[in-house]
Amino acid sequence: EPFVADEYIERLAWRTPGGGSRGGEAFDPKRLLEEFVNHIQELQVMDERIQRKVEKLEQQCQKEAKEFAKKVQELQKSNQVAFQHFQELDDRINYVATKVCHLGDQLEGVNTPRQRAVEAQKLMKYFNEFLDGELKSDVFTNSEKIKEAADIIQKLHLIAQELPFDSLMDFCCYPLSSPGKYHDLECQLIQEFTSAQRRGEISRMREVAAVLLHFKGYSHCVDVYIKQCQEGAFLRNDVFEDTAVLCQRVNKQVGDVFSNPETVLAKLIQNIFEVKLQSYVKDQLEEHRKSDAEQYLKNLYDLYTRTTNLSSKLMEFNLGTDKQTFLSKLIKSIFISYLENYIEVEIGYLKSRSAMILQRYYDSKNHQKRSIGTGGIQDLKERIRQRTNLPLGPSIDTHGETFLSQEVVVNLLQETKQAFERCHRLSDPSDLPKNAFRIFSMLVEFLCTEHIDYALETGLAGIPSSDSKNANLYFLDVVHQANTIFHLFDKQFNDHLMPLISSSPKLSECLQKKKDIIEQMEVKLDMGIDRQVEKTLNCMIGQMKHILAAEQKKTDFKPEDENNVLIQYTNACVKVCSYVRKQVEKIRNSMDGKNVDTVLMELGVRFHRLIYEHLQQYSYSCMGGMLAICDVAEYRKCAKDFKIVLVLQLFDTLHALCNLLVVAPDNLKQVCSGEQLANLDKNILHSFVQLRVDYRSARLARHFS
Repeated sequence: EPFVADEYIERLAWRTPGGGSRGGEAFDPKRLLEEFVNHIQELQVMDERIQRKVEKLEQQCQKEAKEFAKKVQELQKSNQVAFQHFQELDDRINYVATKVCHLGDQLEGVNTPRQRAVEAQKLMKYFNEFLDGELKSDVFTNSEKIKEAADIIQKLHLIAQELPFDSLMDFCCYPLSSPGKYHDLECQLIQEFTSAQRRGEISRMREVAAVLLHFKGYSHCVDVYIKQCQEGAFLRNDVFEDTAVLCQRVNKQVGDVFSNPETVLAKLIQNIFEVKLQSYVKDQLEEHRKSDAEQYLKNLYDLYTRTTNLSSKLMEFNLGTDKQTFLSKLIKSIFISYLENYIEVEIGYLKSRSAMILQRYYDSKNHQKRSIGTGGIQDLKERIRQRTNLPLGPSIDTHGETFLSQEVVVNLLQETKQAFERCHRLSDPSDLPKNAFRIFSMLVEFLCTEHIDYALETGLAGIPSSDSKNANLYFLDVVHQANTIFHLFDKQFNDHLMPLISSSPKLSECLQKKKDIIEQMEVKLDMGIDRQVEKTLNCMIGQMKHILAAEQKKTDFKPEDENNVLIQYTNACVKVCSYVRKQVEKIRNSMDGKNVDTVLMELGVRFHRLIYEHLQQYSYSCMGGMLAICDVAEYRKCAKDFKIVLVLQLFDTLHALCNLLVVAPDNLKQVCSGEQLANLDKNILHSFVQLRVDYRSARLARHFS
């Protein structure tokens, strides 16, 4: 424990008798002092003893340090001597190594010619056997030494090729001459390789392939390997999947057999593409090329897609440095004859298919499509129509048919979508924007011009005349369906065409073509809406006038028996309100946006004017005035369906005016100065008061004056 002086003194005092109050003993300072003095002396003696011990240890440490330093100096001297010896030894080793290398070079210079001479002697011996026509050496007679025999035959074959032509002719006359034996041995090695491959002996295949590597028949060995690999590999109907599985299996094996596996695998893939795939593609396409364009295009797209997908899988294998170009050339070699005129087939099919879809639709409607004029006369008609809003040409009874079909539009867009997909896959990148634009032009021609524009033209001609008895919102239905169709057209433009032309000059051309189509249709839509709305509103008001004239009776507002009126509102009011509610619903279903509010406001104002003028035609008794108020209240409730503030305000004011028909004469001035009637012209108020049957009474005239 750490030494603490205070605690040490306390313990010493506590142990000394009389040093504290322990056990009731009295404190004895003298005794405590004596104890302290004695203890101090003991500590001084202990200190002297420890000091002597420390001095002794210091002297011993200094002595040992001197001895250690002396020993280190001796070791350094020994190390220097050893280092010098090592340097001398290293110099000696370098000298000996130089001598040994020189000696080795001399020995190699002597031994290499000797080895060559020995090999030449052996070759001469073997060559002599060929000249004699008797092969006696074990290397030729022992089938297990075919590798050594192949090496010898290869060398003799090279020698035979260097002989003069005359000597070579003489040499080749021997039935067992070197060239003949060369061919026989080559065939024997290939046969051995074939047998080993059938047995699945990879090590033997690798050994024979290594021997054949120096023979001319090495490529034939590779061909045999490729041929046998494909035996039984294409048993299913899916040649693409079979190819992928075969290449995956061969890729694992070819590296264990051949020294150049990437070349062998590439040759296998080339053989499959040029034989199997090309034959399969030709069979699939030639069957429908001239007879069925739709099936031909579907097969072409499917086959090309599956071929490119197969190519992507084969990219995982080692096929050399530029495998992308290699596989692209193989694909191109298969499809080049089909892709050259692809877009012409596509456009021809799309044109005939679109025409058939439209014709089938018009046939289902028993409609003979009218020809829409073009050129100067049609342009003149359009200008006159735009400026005068007058119908040009005879009106057509369409029987409510808009000649716009969601099914037709979906079919046309689906065909075009598939055409865009095929175009993206099958077109050359440089021709892609141009081909996509041609497909887009077909869509514009058949969807926008032949279908939508024709329906608009027919719709303009089918707008009912002003004297029509029944309100017909026919053209508004055409507008509604045309808007829906054009939204679909615009969606396909953005989703399928834009990615194909976004980075090409064709983008601006397509946008301009789309803009022209939109502007052309908007002109016809606006023109038709204006004519349709005006004629429809006139027809609606005319129909309401007819109902009021037929159903409203003079006795409705001046009943014979004032005390026996049982109805809440007149029959004319009921029929008019029912008719108006139906027309409001039709307008809301046929139009959208601000057009609904604009048309309903105009209809509401005309509806109010009609009721106002209608009420001016009758005289009202007290009970008749109450019934008129009930009618106007019902008209006001009907006006709420318009959801137009102005229309509701007009009917509120009319309702307030009707109160003048029943109010007591003494209260007329008070009612006229009310909030709703205070701002009205006094003549209007007077005209309503004059409708009362009691207006002629002096009392009423006096109160109103």
